[in-house]
Amino acid sequence: MAINELITLGIIGLAAGIIGGMTGLGGGAIVIPALVYFMGVSQHQAIGTNLFMMLPPIGVMATWSFYKAGHVNVKYAIVLMIAFVIGSYIASLFAVNIPEKMMKKIFGGFLIIVALKMILGK
Repeated sequence: MAINELITLGIIGLAAGIIGGMTGLGGGAIVIPALVYFMGVSQHQAIGTNLFMMLPPIGVMATWSFYKAGHVNVKYAIVLMIAFVIGSYIASLFAVNIPEKMMKKIFGGFLIIVALKMILGK
């Protein structure tokens, strides 16, 4: 890996960690587009890399801080986790077969909808 790649990835990861830790926004909203546009990877590879990257930091570091501060509803989290595991597995079976261009449109459309709801919502 070249030094410029290492620096770019470090900046992407740092930005995603800071923004995600402050807002609760999934790092994928930052990491996936950054990997596609700054690193030139495919949409599928960006999604897979993001999922792999998020296992340790989300599962351990960020969660522990919020738990210690009393900001975790454990009952809700367990139900959400089970549903999330099932949903993400089902989605992955379909996503790996969706053409690259369509994946970008789906992801971009989702980000636009979420952004508009946050900006225009109460």
